[in-house]
Amino acid sequence: MAAGNPRNALDFFKTVGRLKHIKRTGWVKRDVKDPETISGHMYRMAMMAFLLDEDDRVNRDRVMKISLVHDLAESIVGDITPTCGVSSEDKHKREMAAMEHFAKLVGEKAGNEMFNLFLEYEDQKTPEALMVKDLDKFDMILQAFEYETDQDRPGTLEEFFKSTEGAFKHPKVKKWVEELYKQRSATVNDDKCDG
Repeated sequence: MAAGNPRNALDFFKTVGRLKHIKRTGWVKRDVKDPETISGHMYRMAMMAFLLDEDDRVNRDRVMKISLVHDLAESIVGDITPTCGVSSEDKHKREMAAMEHFAKLVGEKAGNEMFNLFLEYEDQKTPEALMVKDLDKFDMILQAFEYETDQDRPGTLEEFFKSTEGAFKHPKVKKWVEELYKQRSATVNDDKCDG
């Protein structure tokens, strides 16, 4: 019944729509002007997946889908970070409950797929889940670099870069990270020369 129920579909769309307005906590706490939303983060990760191909040894479509659901529960529970005072166990319970709610709301086919993709990401055992984890971290440091550059605050978001050192696993993402570090180094060094 849920899958064909227009009321349930609208409830789902409205709840997920909250992600367009929820600012990512890490940026808010660092006083970033006009911080990105959760949906903006998920969207760019899904677009990054478009650049994957058969040489990357992952199912590109599955990576895109996991990217689109990995933070879906935050439309209900909010963007809980390690600095929020919520244990990882409690965060996981809240997110599981939110995903179970969605699964019931949208029906068995779509609901089970979303729920299973979320679990796959949480378990971090498949190449696709590991790739999404890399994309998640890469998008974070790319966003940090954009804030440092666009808001004239070079080097001020170093903690985000430090938190991902040695964390990237996939060769393609490692190349993107290397290029990002080159660009960031040039920006930070240019600022030191000007000062």
